[in-house]
Amino acid sequence: MPNLTIHQRCWNHEAREAVCRCPECGRSFCRECVTEHAARLLCASCLKALAQTAPSRRGGMRRLLPAGMLLAGILLAWLVFFGAGAAFNLFASRLEQSSWQSR
Repeated sequence: MPNLTIHQRCWNHEAREAVCRCPECGRSFCRECVTEHAARLLCASCLKALAQTAPSRRGGMRRLLPAGMLLAGILLAWLVFFGAGAAFNLFASRLEQSSWQSR
């Protein structure tokens, strides 16, 4: 039986043999037309579409980041001043008790 092989051609370069198929669009491409991204070989148009949609997914959390940092800073300042006030109050009460005992 003769060896029958079907050679697919690159979507962009018809003179070149395709080496892989893009998992997003299903078209076949040569080595120069694909790029590895997240352990997959993608064509340039699918990679561009993927890059444009990626920031919108993280955009919501990035908008909340400054408000969260401000809230964390206010909480930290409150804890520092509360601790300093409690320590000062304890120091003052002990100083007062020691002055009453010495009389």
